[in-house]
Order: sequence, then C-alpha cells, then structure tokens
Amino acid sequence: FLMSAAGGSKLWGGRFVGGVDPIMSKFNDSLPYDRRLFDVDLDGSVAYAKALVKPGLITEEERDSIVQGLEKVREEWKSGTFEAKPGDEDIHTANERRLKELIGEAAGKLHTGRSRNDQVATDVRLWLRTTIKSLRVLLLELLGSLTVRAQNDIDILMPGYTHLQRAQVIRWSHLLMSYAWALKRDLQRLDQIAERVNVLPLGSGALAGNPFDIDRAFLAKELDFPAISDNSLDGTSGRDFVSEFLMWGSMLCTTLSKFAEDFIIYSSKEFGFLTLADAYSTGSSLMPQKKNADSLELIRGKAGRIFGNACGFMMTLKGLPSTYNKDMQEDKEPLFDTCDQLDGIIKIATGVISTLTVNKEAMYNDLSPGMLATDLAYYLVRKSLPFRDAHHVVGSVVRLSEEKCCEMKDLSLEELKTLHALFDKDVEEVWNYERSVEQYQANGGTSKAAVSKQVNDMFTFLESARS
Repeated sequence: FLMSAAGGSKLWGGRFVGGVDPIMSKFNDSLPYDRRLFDVDLDGSVAYAKALVKPGLITEEERDSIVQGLEKVREEWKSGTFEAKPGDEDIHTANERRLKELIGEAAGKLHTGRSRNDQVATDVRLWLRTTIKSLRVLLLELLGSLTVRAQNDIDILMPGYTHLQRAQVIRWSHLLMSYAWALKRDLQRLDQIAERVNVLPLGSGALAGNPFDIDRAFLAKELDFPAISDNSLDGTSGRDFVSEFLMWGSMLCTTLSKFAEDFIIYSSKEFGFLTLADAYSTGSSLMPQKKNADSLELIRGKAGRIFGNACGFMMTLKGLPSTYNKDMQEDKEPLFDTCDQLDGIIKIATGVISTLTVNKEAMYNDLSPGMLATDLAYYLVRKSLPFRDAHHVVGSVVRLSEEKCCEMKDLSLEELKTLHALFDKDVEEVWNYERSVEQYQANGGTSKAAVSKQVNDMFTFLESARS
C-alpha cells in the first residue's frame, strides 16, 4: 500500500513510491461528500461477496465473514460511531479499510474483479433510485394539494393575464390546475428517468468487464435491478442518467418558479389576491409592516441554482474521452445538492398551497368589463359575423369607450349600432363574468364543468400513480 503523508493506505498504491502531497490528497478525496453513499456502497459489497462464491473465488465461510463485517460497518455508520481515518479518500476505501480491521485478510478478496469504477457507478444508481422514489412521493403530495384546492375553490373567479395585462376572466381553480398538469408531466418524466437509472453496471470491472465469470444476473436480482448494462465501457463511464436527472430537476423548477412568481405577484399589496400563511413568510429587520413571501422567492431563486448544477455537470462531461475519468467524481456534489434542494422546494410549495388564504373579493373586484372584449366579439360571431370582422368592430368599440372615458358596457345601444347594426338589446348579457367563464365548455376550458372534469381526471391519475 502507498502511505500518504498523513499515514493512511491507498487501494491503488502498489506502483507508487513515496507519499502523496497533502494538498493533492485533500484535492483528490471525496469522502467528505460521498460518505452519504455508505448504505448503498455496503449493499453493493454484500451482493458482490455473495456472487464471489459461485466461481470459487471465496468460500462460504469467507462470504459469511465478509457479510457480517459489512453489516458491522453499516451499524457504525448508522450509529455515528464510524471513524474516518487519513487515507480514506472515498466511501469505498473507507468501508474496505474498516472491513479489514474487523475481519482481517478475507476483506482483501472482496474487491476481486471489481473496480471502484463499476462500484461507484452502481452506488450512484442505487442512491438515486431511492431518492427518486422519495421525490416522487413528494410530487404526488403537491399534486394532491393543488387538486384539492382547485376542487374546493372552484367558484372563485379572477382575472386571467397575458403579458401581465388583464386578458380574460378565468376560474382561480383553472390556474391551479394549469400547474397541476405541468407537474403531472414532470412526474411522468421522472418515472421515465427512473427506468434508465435502474440498470446495473456492477460486474463491468474497470472498463473491460469481469474475467471471473461473475453472475451479473444474480447481482441484479440481489440489488433489485431489472436490467444489466450491455457494455462494460458504457457501464462504468455512463453518467447520462445523472445529467438527465439534473435536467429534469431544472424543468421541474421551471414549473415551480413560474408558480412562485405568480403567487409572489398575487400576494403583493398591489394585487392582494392571496395571503400567505405566517408559517411561510418572513419579516424585515428594519420595516415592521413587511410580510415577505420569502418561501416563494427562495423557490424561484433555488431554481437558478439547480439550473447551474445541470449546466455545470454537462460542461464537465462534454470534453471527456471514453471510459472512466476522475472528472466524473464531480457528479456527486451537484446531484446531492439538487436532490436536497428539490426535497425542500417541493415540501415548501405543498405547504404554501395548503395554507394560503384566497381573497376572492379582491379577485372579483379586479375584474373589469374591458376583459369581456373578446366576449363581445363572440357575441357578433354568434350573429354570423366573421370573427376577423367582429374583432375589428370590437376594436372600434374599445376606441370609442376610451374617447368617451367610460367602460364599454356604459356605451348606449345607439352608440354601439353606429359601429355595427348587429348590436341589439341582448348585448347586455355579455357583461356578466360568470356567463363569460361558462361559455368555455370545451375540454380544457375554464367553465365549472370543464374545470371539474380536470379535477376529476387528476384525481383518477393520482390514484393510479399511487398504486
């Protein structure tokens, strides 16, 4: 073994003479962050120890000794009594070093035919597989909260906006369901990624494969992988599953950042549509009156951080030659950080949705007749005027109301008739907000029936997704 300047042993030290510069040792070490892989690393080693028996590389007694030793190491990690030592450059080295201290020379047989290259690739897949399951549960909870809120608030009307300008009347629940459908797609993408993560690279060796007839199907069964990597070069070096997950996190955060931005705007004094619960707000150290939507601002802000993790790791990968390179050690910090941040983001978004107060009077009071301009055009269309002509006529109505400094609904029938003969007494029916939303009966619309269908369809999807 190579002895570092600090006195520890390295797994790769046989061909080296002299010590490693302490600065290099610190630069190279990943244990400070990959220690969180301890559990899955031990899972992989237990399975590999069992697989070594069949080709006669270890005896059953040695297998039992190794497995018992690995479980002792696991107990130490979980109880917080594991002591890292100088030379423990990564989680694999630390676990093997401790195993040797516990059971002796038999520990040296565990790595037969196995490289840290296929070991770490397996560890990361195992860890991410479990983390994806946890994030999936959180996403389902968020989707459920949005859908329940949409169901309960279905009678609330609000202004709908394009370009941050009042556009048409919509149901508040329709807006909530717009987030829900986007999150459903995010969930479906996560499920698709999970399939590609769930492929076993163990048994690929450093790059050329395993020369000892290791039963990889047995390893896959032990570790609950439905598939085995088909090429040892790709198995040890493939990190597209990491970059794909990081990009998925970026897409999810695009959805949630939009949600956060909308709610920040709607909870401002200028709008007053929403009031965030105190549990998800903070104050100002100087201005006592302030109640800041910091929960939402952090969701929006952390989205940029997660985008950065994805972009940064893609830049790491883009210049690498084939097979394993130490650059790939840089996969873990952005992956761990993204998963940690997403865990918090989804939980906070769920809390905000579940506890906020909707100021339905403020929403209704911000509706204005000008938002019914399109309805006025539809009124003419229903009297057989081509839409383009109707659009032009209503533009003239808007201009006339502006010239007279009044709302369109306040123009007299005689004034409307000067713009088109199809206007009649029934035009008064246009100036009804509830009637406006109820005309959008087609699937995906903002009528009560259409939004109720969205809610019911989402509940059906959630029931299926949870099963």
